[in-house]
Amino acid sequence: MDNLTHTAIGLFLARAGARKWTPRATAILLVASNAPDIDVVTGAAGPLAYLHYHRGLTHALVAMPVLALLSVVLVRLAARKPLYWPGAMAAGMLGVAFHLMLDWTNVYGIRLLLPFSGRWLRLDSTAVVDPWIWAIAAAALAGPFLARLVGSEIASGGAQPRHHGRGAARFALIAVMILDCGRLVLHGRAVEMLEARVYQGDSPSRVAALPNPFNPLRWRGLVETPAFYAVADLDVTGDFDPTRALILYKPDADPALDAAARTPVFREFLRFNQYPLWRVTSAPTLDGGKLVELFDLRFGTPEAPGFQATALVDARLRVVDATFRFGALRPR
Repeated sequence: MDNLTHTAIGLFLARAGARKWTPRATAILLVASNAPDIDVVTGAAGPLAYLHYHRGLTHALVAMPVLALLSVVLVRLAARKPLYWPGAMAAGMLGVAFHLMLDWTNVYGIRLLLPFSGRWLRLDSTAVVDPWIWAIAAAALAGPFLARLVGSEIASGGAQPRHHGRGAARFALIAVMILDCGRLVLHGRAVEMLEARVYQGDSPSRVAALPNPFNPLRWRGLVETPAFYAVADLDVTGDFDPTRALILYKPDADPALDAAARTPVFREFLRFNQYPLWRVTSAPTLDGGKLVELFDLRFGTPEAPGFQATALVDARLRVVDATFRFGALRPR
């Protein structure tokens, strides 16, 4: 998820009751809720380094106590005041845990079991940036402020009522949980619809349903068969016509594909890529050469790519150049 969402959830956890666990619990939760994304610094070394390290070890279970401790130590040093360490560590662990749970729900996924397994785990139920969660967070943040304004208008004499936002925070956490659970149910329905169809006479080898960030009822379907991918939008409340899907054929075997696949750029991208589509075309700038492209269909198509690796392979099957780039979307 994006860091605004992580920050809001950390604040709501504090307001919901966790701030009582230790002095400066709110600060600890805000730091811990964003701590796993410390790996964004690897982006300074280029997009391939970012792809390799992002949502890696810092998003694994084994790193949770380390990141929680670092968050507590950072707040302790900045505040220069004592903490209640058991409560502080509990707050730190809570913030990191919610970060991992939120990232687990979206399309990018996390490698939760590193260093023992590099498998990507994902639920595909929420977008990386979710405007519905933003709306819930905005309402929960505005509610206590408006209540304070109303209370100051009606209060007469004595102390004015204090609004800590605990009720609004609990509402936000419950609302996000209900939203995510509802989307999991809808995701299951979308997957069933995709699996129940036949595409150009072929049954699916595997399918994925990817969320629409604005409409929870609409999903982007990815269907893989031995010969092609079918990409189609569907509404879980309506009929789904597989004949209207975009068909993306897989290329025939080509030595240029193998040459590109052996490069460090393509090997790294293939470790991440869950729905790889290859394309091989003539290279206009290389006599007798081939242009090899690899896309991850979760994040776009060849016409509108998201994550893409490209290689120029000459007539002797030597890779002249290999690059990787992100499209418009860069997950956090």
